[in-house]
Amino acid sequence: MKLIEGFDSNYRYILVAARRARQLQSGAPPVVQTNSRKPCRIAQDEIRAGKVKWEIPETRSAAEQAAEALDQAFGHDA
Repeated sequence: MKLIEGFDSNYRYILVAARRARQLQSGAPPVVQTNSRKPCRIAQDEIRAGKVKWEIPETRSAAEQAAEALDQAFGHDA
C-alpha cells in the first residue's frame, strides 16, 4: 500500500484520520466542502486537502527520562 503524502506510515495516517473523525462525530464542523456525510470520509478529505495539522510527539528513552529526573531532584541543569 502506498504511503499517504506527508505521513511516515499508513498506521499514523489511520490514527490521525480516526482522531479527526471522532472530533467530527462530537460536533466539530468540517473544514472542507465534501459531499460525504460519513465522519471517516470527511476526515480523509480534510487530510488530503492539508487542513488537518498533526505532529509526532518527541519520545525519550527510559534512561533519558531517569537521568533528567535525577538531575532535577539533585538540582543539576539538564
